[in-house]
This record gives sequence, C-alpha cells and structure tokens, in this order.
Amino acid sequence: MSIVFRLAIASVFMLIAVVAKSQEKDFVGSAACAQCHKAEHDFWLQSQHKAAMQEPTDATTLGRFDGATFKKDGGETLFSKKDGKFVIRTEGPDGKPADFWVKYVFGVHPLQQYLIELPGGRLQAFGIAWDSRPPEQGGQRWFDLYPDRKLAAGDPLHWTGIDQNWNYQCAWCHSTNLRKNYDPGSGAFATTFSEISVGCEACHGPAAKHIAWAASPSTSAPNHGFAISLARGGASWRAEEGHETATRNGPPASDKEALACAGCHARRQQFSDDPLAVTRFFDAFRPSTLDSGLYHTDGQQRDEVYNFGSFMQSRMHEAGVTCSDCHNPHSGKLRLSGNAVCGQCHAEKTFDAPAHHHHTQGSAGAQCASCHMPTTNYMIVDARHDHSMRIPRPDRTASLGTPNACNQCHADKSPGWAVEALKSWGAGSKPGAQRFAEGFRLADANGPGAQGALAGIVADPGQSGIARASALQRLGQAPTAAALETARGALSDKEPMVRAAAVAVLAEAEPATRREALAPLLTDQTRLVRMDAARALAGAPEAGLSDSEHAAFDKALAEYEAGQRFNAERPETQANLGALALARGNTDAARAAYEKALALDPTFAPAAISLAEIMRGAGDEAGAEVALRKSIAQNPGSGALAHALGLSLIRQKRLGEAMTSLELAARLAPEDPRMVYVYGVALHETGAADQAIEMLSRALAGHPFDRDILAALASYEMEAGNYAGALPHAERLAELEPEDRSIKDMVAELKAMIGKGGRQ
Repeated sequence: MSIVFRLAIASVFMLIAVVAKSQEKDFVGSAACAQCHKAEHDFWLQSQHKAAMQEPTDATTLGRFDGATFKKDGGETLFSKKDGKFVIRTEGPDGKPADFWVKYVFGVHPLQQYLIELPGGRLQAFGIAWDSRPPEQGGQRWFDLYPDRKLAAGDPLHWTGIDQNWNYQCAWCHSTNLRKNYDPGSGAFATTFSEISVGCEACHGPAAKHIAWAASPSTSAPNHGFAISLARGGASWRAEEGHETATRNGPPASDKEALACAGCHARRQQFSDDPLAVTRFFDAFRPSTLDSGLYHTDGQQRDEVYNFGSFMQSRMHEAGVTCSDCHNPHSGKLRLSGNAVCGQCHAEKTFDAPAHHHHTQGSAGAQCASCHMPTTNYMIVDARHDHSMRIPRPDRTASLGTPNACNQCHADKSPGWAVEALKSWGAGSKPGAQRFAEGFRLADANGPGAQGALAGIVADPGQSGIARASALQRLGQAPTAAALETARGALSDKEPMVRAAAVAVLAEAEPATRREALAPLLTDQTRLVRMDAARALAGAPEAGLSDSEHAAFDKALAEYEAGQRFNAERPETQANLGALALARGNTDAARAAYEKALALDPTFAPAAISLAEIMRGAGDEAGAEVALRKSIAQNPGSGALAHALGLSLIRQKRLGEAMTSLELAARLAPEDPRMVYVYGVALHETGAADQAIEMLSRALAGHPFDRDILAALASYEMEAGNYAGALPHAERLAELEPEDRSIKDMVAELKAMIGKGGRQ
C-alpha cells in the first residue's frame, strides 16, 4: 500500500472519529419526541423496548432478593439486599464465592436477567435468571439458563466468560446509540449509550435535525431531518370483490422497515455501530443464512434465530407485508388480538371458521398462529413464534424429520395421522412457500443430485432471497465448476445476501477466476458485499488487479479490516485477521493474531490448530505438538484438537500415540465424517483392516453419502476379496459422481469378479 494511500486511509478514519463525535450530539432522547408525538410516546412507555435495560430499583427488579437461594452442581447462589443494593453471592471468575452487586436489570418478560460489572468495563449477564411469568404458568422462580451443563469459571459460557459479555453479546439491542468502545491495547471497554433502553432514536436514528426541521417545517430537509424515513408512504391493503385475501396498493419501495427491525430481530453479525451505517442494514450487519445448525431443513426456526430470517422466507413478506402491518411499532404489541390481526387481510368468514381450521371455534387449535406460527422455547421459558408463517407439513416430518404444528399439539399422534387428517380436509396437496426443503436435505446429506437441486433453487425467482443465499452457501461446500458458474450468475442479483453468498462460493475458485468475477463487486453499493469481495481477492488474486481495481480493493479491504477490528475482543475475529495475514504472506502477523485469539479465549480450537499449522510450515512439528497439547488442556472435549494432534504425531512417526488421539477425535466428534474416515484409514494402514471396515461401516449409517468413507470401504472390501461387499459402495459412488470414469471402471471390475465366482 502506498504512503499516499495510507495517509488517505488515516484521514478517512480521523474523519469517521470526528463524525462519530458530532453524531453523539445528534441524539436527543425519547423525551424530546413526546412534545410532538405524545400518542406514540405513550405507547412506547408501555413497551418492552422501554424496559429493555434499567437501573435496579425495587420497582424494576422483579426477582426475589430476599435471601432466596439457588443450588446446582454442589454450588449455592444467594440473592439478597445490602445497604439498598441488590447482591448476588456466587462463584466468581476465580472460582471462589464472593458478593457481586447488580449493575442493571435486563428485560422484563417472560424472564429477567441481571448484569454484573467486572473489571475492564465489562458487564456480564448472570446465568441464573428470574422467571417473571405468573405462578400458574410455572413462573416466579429462579432458574438456570444452562440446566444441562456444569459451567465452571474459565468456561466461555460461565457467567464470567467471554460468551456472556454484555458489551459484545447483548448491549446493542437493549440500549440506544450504543458505542462499544473496546480498546485492544488494554483489553478494556468504555461502552456508552445515549439512552439506557431502546428509545425512539434506536429505530429512527438521531433526531436533532428532525427537531430542527419541526421548528421550521418550511425548511427543506430530506426525510424531515432523519437519515431514513420509516413512513409507510400511504400503504394500505384492500380486499377486492371475490377475493378472500387483501392485496397491497403496490409493493414496498424497499425492505427498509424490516431491515430497521432486523438490526436486533435477526441472527446476525455486526461490524459497525456508526448510526448512519446501521440505517443501511448491510453496511453494518451480516444476517445468517438458513444454516442447518440454526434452522431445520425446511427453514423452521431451530436455534435462537429471532424473526428476520424466518419472515424473509414467508409468503407474507413476498406479498409486501411489513412488521408494522401486524405490530404497533411503538408499543411492540399486536395491532389486534388473536385472529383479528390476521383478519385485517384474510376474510374472517373464510379463514376464522371451523371449515378452515377444523377446530372448535375459540379454542387454542383455532388460533391462526397455532397452525401457521408455532412456537419454540428459547432461554428455557421464552416461547417465540416462527415468523415464516408456513402451511403445516406433517409429511415432511416423516420424510425429512422436520417438526410440524399438528404434532406439536397432538404429540400423542403420529405424523402419518396428521397427514391423513389434512388430506381429509382437502389441504394435503398444498406445498407452501418454502419449496427448498428437499434440496437442502439432499445437500446437507451430500446426496446424489444435490448440486443440481441447489442450482435450481438459486435460479428460481420465486424463492426468497434468503433461501437462494442459503442454497449458494451450501454450494460453496463443494465448489465444482458447475457451482462456480451458478455463483457467477448470482453476482448481479438484487439481494445483497445473494451477492454476498455468491462471493463466498467464488472465493474458492482459482485466482484468475476470482479476479475476473469479483473485481467489479469492489464498488458494490453495500459494504457487506464490497468487503467480502476484497477478502476473497486478498493474496494471489490481488496482484493482477488494474490500478483502478487496486484502489477499490484497498478501500474495500480497509472496510473489511475495520469491520474485524470492531469486534477485536472476539477470538474468531482475531482468527479472521490471522487468516487474512496468512493469505497475504505475512506469517508473523498471522501468528500474532492467532496467539491473541487464544489469549482472549484459551478454549478456541480453530486458532490453536492454525497456529500449529504455521509452526508445522516452519518445520517446527514439536512446537506444533506443544501448542495443540496446551489447547487440549483448556478444551479437552474438542475432537478437532485431538484430530490435529493425531496428525502431528503421525508426521512424527509416533503411531501408537497418534492412534490414541485419532480414536479420541472420532469418539468426540462422531458427527464429523472426516475424523471417522481418517481414523479408519489409520487403522487399515496399521494392519487392523477388519476393524477399519467395521468402524467405517458403522459410520456410513450416519453418513450414507460420504465419498471418502464409501471409497475407503469399496477399496478395503475389494482388497479383502469381498467383491460383493465392495460393490454397493462402488455403485453408490458412481451414483454420486456419474462423471468419474475410474469409479465406473471399479464397478465394472467388481461385477466381473463376482461373475467369475469371486467371494460373496
């Protein structure tokens, strides 16, 4: 990078700092809004947004701090009051009992958590929460948010650990104008907010210019002084004669309303807290795709994914429904109760009737949400509705193992019973809006035809943007020539999520292809796509960029690095910076970043493995072993670490110790077929061929389309003369890789051997 450009970048960051300081003054507080918007302000006063975070007082603190105790795993926590302060006596960061004062209360219903201040400006969310539901619902009790885990000091999920840190994990969505202000040098936070809870400006943006406009409305001011306008622009819904469902008077001009909510109501990563950036969602956030660990194969919520990813899949979103069509944006409550909120658009006489819902009128089963928005409990007691608003598909429970609303209520019945019930109602043939489930299931199992199915989803304009992005994400796991071509076609998609996902696929292409395909995206309209394109081009591809492309690359890569530094307190961020340094040939910087990641979280296995790889590359295999063993001491349950250690020991020709580590890895991570495969190969190579075949055969039951396991079994059975045993594995491989001539030849050879009377 030239000196001139370095100075230019420095000037940019100085300007950002100046702008940030000026923006602090632009936040005026919710009370200032009440002068002109009393009705909206009164609604807000009743909302959970208003109570998202509060000072602890007798009025705001819902839990019993009257000497109540909570016991678990041989430890005891005491909740009391001393000198007017709320005190929790519990195990601290050193593992010893101590008194800790509650700094803030967090949330109100259906649970309330308590924030405790630790040195370095850290606020930590305590892991024992108060169930604020009524007693008849099981509430008014202390409960553990991790009942099935024994958490000790040093564990990232212990209340003192890195994963319970308010500054990173929670703060943004519970306060207004949150500035994390982490100092990497000292490791301390100086986090600030202009309003303790979620105020008007958390959604609308800083209001000083709006108030100035209101004082002189004749003054020309875009969006009446706001960075964006959330006004609905005269949007309305009407039911035409003969139609049972209302239609919108034109599609929304943009997703601005849903994206304004998504900053908090989405599973996402954040890479900026600049108030202007957050008004452009993809300039500050990376939303999660429909990953198998987060969502079920058909897109139903699985892990704690909030609402955005679900709603983006829905037919409602496609039709133009926005959050405020159903919710009062100021109170957060439904605009109407029960089925009436759906009745705004769906004819009551048709849909809120037994002929449609087939349940007793007024019963729980007759509620629209019971069938179309089933709940899943998070944080033990928080039942959240799935906002994908789907048609119940009990047939997919049978074929894909996904849940369905029918059997959620009728748990004593089978999915087959529910399928027949729907058929008897004439509703069994409706597929619903989420048509990607079968393709995702095939891809997640790495089954035959998966790439074609995924390419079809990407190319289908009737699929939601998040579904197409998720299909691309799966294509990236096996970036074949066809997958790369599909991704190329998606680079110009109107949805930023799709473009970003396409960039990730092409990041696996050879340098010239990456350069040609991704250089134009260095000036994409969204920061997310720009910085992903720059990261994909970093290293070998950047050398061939033109002067103008290189200037765009430098700016976009600076955006990427700034986004990583925004979360510099996280080990995964340091690992990302390490990988970038490694890609650009700076091994020393990469090593320092991985060491920093482990200093932040000694249990973070990916950094330890990457650090060991650097040592191995430098010829220091013994050093790599030491690094891995040190990390295993901190994280003994990591199959990945045990696997990496086993490979290191093999390279050192210490086969006995290596086999112990590889066996442990396969046992700790049975869900990872690679670890089972490597252990199976190691067994075979050390003379335990029968044991290898037995173990790989068991693994195949859980991973029936794993190419490596199939190839090993076909080869080992063939070697043992068991041609009939080898043939099914070879035929499955041929089905999975129809273009591979060598597999076809293997199948033909096996059939010939069987025909000659080979061992059956």
